[in-house]
Amino acid sequence: MGTVLSDEKQMHLSHVILQSLERTAEGRFVGSSTLALREIKLVLAEHMLLEKEIDKIVRARLQSYSRKIPEGSSEWDVMYQKTYEEELRKRKLG
Repeated sequence: MGTVLSDEKQMHLSHVILQSLERTAEGRFVGSSTLALREIKLVLAEHMLLEKEIDKIVRARLQSYSRKIPEGSSEWDVMYQKTYEEELRKRKLG
């Protein structure tokens, strides 16, 4: 369930996040908005890489079960979500 965003979508999302931050009192920053956009995009890219890594781990774990669970089934969806959340907790992200 990893998210893949094109470069254009990442940039658009970066602009939306920056505009949101600029509208709040806590969102004030010093420096160039270009640098802020670059940093936001970097954080998004790191998050997507982490999601992809966790997805790979979860899928491998589900495939390792002796009783095969068909991907796309409701049981698989529940097991995937449960295992994904476990992995987030292990990494102290959820």
